[in-house]
Amino acid sequence: MDYSSLLILAVEEGEASSAELLLPAWPELVAGIIAFAIVYFFVWRWVWPNMSKTMEARQAAIAGEVTAAEKAKEEAESLVSDYKARLADAKTEGNSIVEEARQTAEQMRTDIIAKAEADAEQIRAKAREDAAGEKARALADAKSQVGSISVDLAEKIVGESLDAQAHQDLINRYLSDLEKL
Repeated sequence: MDYSSLLILAVEEGEASSAELLLPAWPELVAGIIAFAIVYFFVWRWVWPNMSKTMEARQAAIAGEVTAAEKAKEEAESLVSDYKARLADAKTEGNSIVEEARQTAEQMRTDIIAKAEADAEQIRAKAREDAAGEKARALADAKSQVGSISVDLAEKIVGESLDAQAHQDLINRYLSDLEKL
């Protein structure tokens, strides 16, 4: 059976008005209203307050969680800013330590170079003094050898021996001639 045949059957069974088709019978309507009122009363009296308390508790819990999350966020931001400040301080301190080490190394380099130059100058001065001393000794040796050679030569040439004073005068004259050259 299809829908149209059911509708025809309902019309044939009794001529009912359209209002009667929509509204239930009075006893069913009164029983439905009383049942609805009883259910509404129980919901209003016991269920609704418990649901309200649960909703309020849930709202309070959510508000507490939001507050805790905001506090945690503020703490995290504070920790981040503190970390950044410490990091900046550490970088600054590291840079100052590196700069101080660089300056210390430069100062040590300067001191070592100055000491090396001073040592080198002392060695040169000592070498000059030693050379001057050796030169003076060599000159003195040369003077004495030249003097004795010249006296020997002069004795041979002159054929006689010179006295000490004449000998000394001859040496001095010969040396002064040498120095002029």
